[in-house]
Amino acid sequence: MGNVKSYFLPVVVGLSMIVTACGPERGDEIEELIPDEATEANKPESLQVWVHDTETYLEAYKEIADAFTEETDIEVHLVPFGLFDQLEAMSLDAPSGRGPDLFFQPNDMTGNAYLQGVAAELDLTEEQKEGYIDGSLEALSYDGAQIGIPAAVETYALMYNNELIPEAPETLEELEQIGEELTNPANDQYGFLLEAQNAFFAYPFLAAYGGYFFGEENGGYDVGDIGLSNQGTVEGTELIRSWYEKGYLPRNLNADIMNGLFLQGNVGAVVSGPWNINDYRNALGDNLETAPLPMINGERLKSFAGVKGWMVNQYSDHINWAKELALFMTSKESSEIFFEYAQEIPARDDIELENELYEGFVEQLDYAQFMPNIPAVSAVWEPLGDALIFISNGDDAEEVLLETQGMIEDEIEIMGAGNE
Repeated sequence: MGNVKSYFLPVVVGLSMIVTACGPERGDEIEELIPDEATEANKPESLQVWVHDTETYLEAYKEIADAFTEETDIEVHLVPFGLFDQLEAMSLDAPSGRGPDLFFQPNDMTGNAYLQGVAAELDLTEEQKEGYIDGSLEALSYDGAQIGIPAAVETYALMYNNELIPEAPETLEELEQIGEELTNPANDQYGFLLEAQNAFFAYPFLAAYGGYFFGEENGGYDVGDIGLSNQGTVEGTELIRSWYEKGYLPRNLNADIMNGLFLQGNVGAVVSGPWNINDYRNALGDNLETAPLPMINGERLKSFAGVKGWMVNQYSDHINWAKELALFMTSKESSEIFFEYAQEIPARDDIELENELYEGFVEQLDYAQFMPNIPAVSAVWEPLGDALIFISNGDDAEEVLLETQGMIEDEIEIMGAGNE
């Protein structure tokens, strides 16, 4: 599979792209019509699908699309299209009739896709909802409407070198003991490493003490309730700062440095994702193992998770046939084909992954929280990341977080994303 990059890391979108005016806003210019049911009488000759432009995705969905064609006689035209370019192109192409029937997005773009009016609301039966990983359908819904059908999920977990750590640490205390025993910065040796100044990876340690991005209300997010300056977040960031002060984490740490040290066998464990499995396995062989994140105060750390899914073009002439194709491409059988090629965890709970290195991630998914899918979340990542840097360098956590939350609230107000 080669060097695999994660496509679940949070998408930080520029302000002009939040609740964008490129396409019509839902409820303003779009007349909501109930699409015709998919029947033999209205079956199209073909459907067009924008597929994430990687070789493994194209190979997987070519085989899956051929199976759909054999079953329905509908040709499926796959168009390679960069994941993070699709939504902007949809806002331009869809209203003019040039868009595909299906496109592909991560769940943190769900709110934008819905508010731009390019993603159709999908009516799924209880039977059609069966088999998907808990929370994945909700992560692709917005304002009570189902917007996407889950295809792949991902979270991070503990990846460790069993030559240095015979067994995965079960508790925070055990993890810190590994840091104490194995860390020797003079020799570039560390017990454990993580990108602790990246809010995506730092989140479990904030949430462990009661920190959160947005409060939840009536099945959605309350943008007026931001929990980034509460005592829990303060305590979590102070924990992270202690690791820098004790030398467990080097201050210049980034993904490239962390990966390089782990590949060299100089690190006991790293917090990372399945996108690194191939490279790590090639370097460490049978010494590589995975496990869920450790526990704090008897509770397993909650990681952030992402889900990517298929969305139906609101302007498609074949909305329900496109929905049928999306359901087919995310079925148990299709998901097994997808994993075989793409080596990404399918968003289903009814298949077994024949690779033990994915077991730690699958187990961690039981404790994971899907990233918020509202546009306002894009206002959080960069300021919180900056706050983590300031705090790790010794600034007062409470003061920094109060200022940071104020900045985030101001930015959300400017974006006009506070009434979601």
